[in-house]
Amino acid sequence: MNLSAIYHRSTGSDCYALDNDTVVLNLHTAYDVEQAYVVSENPFLNELERTPKWEGKCREMKRCLELEHSVIWTIELRPAYKRLQYYFIVEAKGESFCLFENKLCAPEERDTISTEFFKFPWINPADVIKPPAWVRDTVWYQIMPDRFCRGKDAPADEKFRVWGDFSDPHWNDLYGGDLRGIRERLPYLSGLGVSGLYLTPIFLSNTNHKYNTFDYYTIDPDFGSEDDLKALVKDAHKLGIRVMLDAVFNHCGTEFFAWKDVCENGRHSRYFDWFFINRDDFLKDDFTTADGRYYTFSFWSPMPKLNTNNPQVRRYFTELCLHWARDYGIDGIRFDVGDELSHLFLRELRTALKRENDEFFLLGEIWFDSVGWLGGDEYDSVMDYPFTGALGDFWRDDSMDARALHRRLNFCRSLYPRQVNEVMFNFLDTHDTPRVRDTCDSDDVLLQKLAVLMTFSGTPCLYYGTELAMRGEKEPFNRGCMPWDEIAEGKFDSFRDKVAALIGLRRAQPDLKRDEMTFEYDDALPRLVRYRKGEVTVVINAGDTAAELTPEGKTLFANLYDGERLLPEGTAIFLGK
Repeated sequence: MNLSAIYHRSTGSDCYALDNDTVVLNLHTAYDVEQAYVVSENPFLNELERTPKWEGKCREMKRCLELEHSVIWTIELRPAYKRLQYYFIVEAKGESFCLFENKLCAPEERDTISTEFFKFPWINPADVIKPPAWVRDTVWYQIMPDRFCRGKDAPADEKFRVWGDFSDPHWNDLYGGDLRGIRERLPYLSGLGVSGLYLTPIFLSNTNHKYNTFDYYTIDPDFGSEDDLKALVKDAHKLGIRVMLDAVFNHCGTEFFAWKDVCENGRHSRYFDWFFINRDDFLKDDFTTADGRYYTFSFWSPMPKLNTNNPQVRRYFTELCLHWARDYGIDGIRFDVGDELSHLFLRELRTALKRENDEFFLLGEIWFDSVGWLGGDEYDSVMDYPFTGALGDFWRDDSMDARALHRRLNFCRSLYPRQVNEVMFNFLDTHDTPRVRDTCDSDDVLLQKLAVLMTFSGTPCLYYGTELAMRGEKEPFNRGCMPWDEIAEGKFDSFRDKVAALIGLRRAQPDLKRDEMTFEYDDALPRLVRYRKGEVTVVINAGDTAAELTPEGKTLFANLYDGERLLPEGTAIFLGK
């Protein structure tokens, strides 16, 4: 037995409260383990029963997730008195071992040295991770306002390029998209099936992306006014669409009032400690800060890093977020560079926002394993880049089979508690990545990826234009203008209707929102991806050979499927037991 692979820690996704009565335990082992058990009970049971030795009840665990080199076993327990003490037993080829917190040993060695049991001390309702319920049912749509739509009554301005003209584009071009334009296109988004809008920054700045914010209280005039935002949120809500703004609190722009004061007064500025300034000559005229004179986003001098450890900074941005929530009526905030904000700030901010609205949604931009931010006291969810990477690798590497994809997706699911998995922010592309169509051989392959996105646990997000198979590999090409004239001409109707159908399935089938999924493999067709979620079966042919496929109940969605054969690059989704 591979003893070094046996692992459990009574925290994070290994041990957590699923609700006010249920504790989930997960145990990691190698593939050679044939069965796993947990021995558990109330830690004070022997005192209650007046027995000299604590003895728990042994329960069989379920083999839950297969990863690349390991297996995860799971069990749900409902401790009668909210407390839990436990240890594990693993068996393989006639061998048996016990895993305690402080040792892994043979059963007969259990009492030879001091034994420390694992413990879940108490299910405190306040500590149970409870993301907003509405997020689980949301289909998001990310918009860069400058590139989505210019309002029909917007005044002409020579600083804006001709809409859609991407001849010799530059990273700082302006096209004049605004909040009124987004508002005018709400019926389009509602018809697509979108139920949540994520807007990249809209506050005062001198760039088209606004990630170098000058004034967090002033909407950039290029985008409109406070009244425009309020009207957008109000109209979106009437259509059942939530609205999430982008918060850039890791860094600011050079015209932010506090930074300007520091530049004028140096160490004498009352805002000096709002930033991380390491030298008196920090105002050196150099775009890069690789010399360490002050900290910035990456090494870009126009984006000085804010000190969210400072109580004044924390207070300023907490009051700002409360203003956004109260006065604009928004439903959530996405935090740019969310991994570099102080945990102290995030906990304080969450407490304030949840006190204002316990259904408010906090999303962090983090590109890696984020369990340290998802304990229920900071973010509700993060952007699931590991999921995006798993799909990208599978369609990029023909040597990967369906089992390998399954294990990569299982890795994503293994990182967090189940209720977090159900609200993970999943996507195929964003303004920071190549457009997903540029990573696909065809529109049909893009539909395959979209089918996985819409049937995987978590909350899916489309980058504007993905429903049209828009192209664009690198910035600024991945930030093109929405082609409204061509949309009106019907150029994209066929593809967009298929995307809308997938979104409709997502919203109509409760099983698709569950975290559980069961894969089935075909050794003769190694790249035939087939999995079940409840009564829904998803089949995707990522190989180069047609697959004989008998309909399994009602056909919910079909592309390159004739009722008998699923062609290469084809997708079919069925409903039925």
